[in-house]
Amino acid sequence: NKYLGKDYKVLASYGHIRDLPSKNGSVDPNNNFQMLWEIDAFSKKYLKEITDTAADSNRIILATDPDREGEAIAWHVKEVLDQKKLLKDKKVERVVFNEITKKAVTKGIENPRDIEPQLVDAYMARRALDYLVGFNISPILWTKLPGSKSAGRVQSVALRLITEREKEIELFNPKEYWTLTSNFTNKNNKNILSKLSLYVGKKIERFTFKNKNEIDQAKNIVNKSKFTIKDVNTKLFKRNPLAPFTTSTLQQTASGKFGFGASRT
Repeated sequence: NKYLGKDYKVLASYGHIRDLPSKNGSVDPNNNFQMLWEIDAFSKKYLKEITDTAADSNRIILATDPDREGEAIAWHVKEVLDQKKLLKDKKVERVVFNEITKKAVTKGIENPRDIEPQLVDAYMARRALDYLVGFNISPILWTKLPGSKSAGRVQSVALRLITEREKEIELFNPKEYWTLTSNFTNKNNKNILSKLSLYVGKKIERFTFKNKNEIDQAKNIVNKSKFTIKDVNTKLFKRNPLAPFTTSTLQQTASGKFGFGASRT
């Protein structure tokens, strides 16, 4: 508030002001994933202060965190104000900054934008998955594994992927196939290893040669053939350096390579 001056009033939402209630029907997959939102008890008193102040303001600036969750909080606040019909003839702006300094805050205020719908959609998808997966699987988990707290979108989906992969391994039917490579020698007696990619005018696929008889036949044809160099070309490959360390990646690398604990790192 000191940075912005007496014409502004800065209020905190203290995180998310609404969430999905813990009951059936909060997300309806049969109705375009319609979601019901509920204001939690903790947020009610802070939300009242926000709505009261918004009613007396001519400009509303939503300056929550510059990430997906921050975008979602800004969207929730705007939705609540809109439902209370407090946005009529009022300018609503979304502002972001990465640090609480006068320069960053002032620059953010001078460069407002609209709420980013893609970030809000990403939040909605995450929240809907959390609810649909966790709300339905957690009771099963409590029955089968007493002491388990909850099942979320990450560990449940990971378990599903592992299970499906395991089934694929069990049902896998191995098939025999052969590949053909040749050694050519240049005038400097240097070996050049090459892989056969075309055979009798057709591109070689994985199961082109299904058994030893077929590969022996191809080998005889190759051994009796004459070869010339048709084309030589050079390609440039671009390789980017690894990203700089973050705290977590530094700790992971130190642990994996040197066996360091977090405090030592």
